[in-house]
Amino acid sequence: MTAPNTAPAPSRGGRWIQEWDPEDETFWKETGEKVARRNLLFSVLSEHIGFSIWTMWSVMVLFMGPEYGLTPADKFMLTSMVTLVGAVVRVPYTFAVAIFGGRNWTIVSASLLLVPSVAAFAVMKPGTSFDTFLLVGLLAGIGGGNFASSMTNINAFFPLRKKGWALGLNAGGGNIGVPVIQLVALAIIGANGGPRVLLGIYIPLIVVAAVLAAVYMDNIASVKNDTGAARDAAKDAHTWIMSFLYIGTFGSFIGYSFAFGQVLQNQFGRTPLQAAYVTFIGPLLGSLIRPVGGWLADRYGGARITLWNFVAMAGATGVIVVASTQKSLPLFTIAFIALFVLTGLGNGSTYKMIPGIFQAKAVAKGLEGEAAASYGRRLSGASMGLIGAVGALGGVGINLAFRQSFLSYGSGTGAFVAFLAFYALCFLVTWAVYLRGPATQTRTATAAEAKPQLSYVEV
Repeated sequence: MTAPNTAPAPSRGGRWIQEWDPEDETFWKETGEKVARRNLLFSVLSEHIGFSIWTMWSVMVLFMGPEYGLTPADKFMLTSMVTLVGAVVRVPYTFAVAIFGGRNWTIVSASLLLVPSVAAFAVMKPGTSFDTFLLVGLLAGIGGGNFASSMTNINAFFPLRKKGWALGLNAGGGNIGVPVIQLVALAIIGANGGPRVLLGIYIPLIVVAAVLAAVYMDNIASVKNDTGAARDAAKDAHTWIMSFLYIGTFGSFIGYSFAFGQVLQNQFGRTPLQAAYVTFIGPLLGSLIRPVGGWLADRYGGARITLWNFVAMAGATGVIVVASTQKSLPLFTIAFIALFVLTGLGNGSTYKMIPGIFQAKAVAKGLEGEAAASYGRRLSGASMGLIGAVGALGGVGINLAFRQSFLSYGSGTGAFVAFLAFYALCFLVTWAVYLRGPATQTRTATAAEAKPQLSYVEV
């Protein structure tokens, strides 16, 4: 979908960079790195607040006691639908960067966060119908779209050798919006405040993020709308394979972020305050470690890190099942937080794999230098929106699985057993597609004359 090049492009007003070639080391050292890091910083801020608004209903439901008249199943349905909207809007948000420019769309997308925040402020009180809460909750889903546009934008700013770190930092800084809003909620609950206080804090922050994006960010003029890239990415099997793996990593992260507090309340009888004391820890650690997952993938290969990460995720889930059946809250909490950490590592490693995969395909086609880099940027940028959208749908599945598990068994144990089986399947797919020796050799055989060679093991 995106195709950066060094050809001058006509100015369309605002802050437009006419030439951009991050793969040129001289350009990168003299000009590119400083500009890219500045855009990364303010991209992280906007995406961070977007994540907070998207996941604010995971906090709001903790405030909603018996006086609101909602059952546990109602609350899981509410958070599931919010997650669904956040997943779906990621696709158009990906295209928006190419149509409007990264800076311009960051301003718009940040400003749009005022809509769900003001609407929630208006209706958040006992006596409001479930349908009204659901409608207003759906509006909050637009915060999930900020991730896709932000990642697509930052992907264009950084060279391939820096993408794992940059994308990991960008996404991790955004993901950390989940525990931050939970921490703020903890402070408000502890001070006997209400949900409107929480919203009153975030509304001015949204304005600040939009203003800072307008002042300090840039558009890349040579990033142009390329529907052919989106079509090519959609036809490529690797887009859908990586989408499946991203369900296992990011889908788990966002799904558990929405559900953790509710599971503690419904399965272990925790009060809103008791739940809030621990729900932020898992998302916080998972967010902070995401750049480490990208760095490890840069160093050792994304496929290797992803493979063993799924092994560890399955192990942590197994411990959770044991803790759940034995009703051990300490063991359950420790294992759940460990699982959050692993989802963060996996988020970083899987996203690093995306540009690496398409770069490997370029080498296999015999492309070299800037031609290979341009091909990789074009398809990886297009695929990121699709992968991010499908991956976020995993969060919907997790909340629906918890809802059904509590309806059927009165606990989340059944859902965790299903998650364990899914992580085992993700392990098999990663090994079979990206690490199985003969398959890897076959895929790279056509690149025998291309220099440098890049195998799928290295993605």
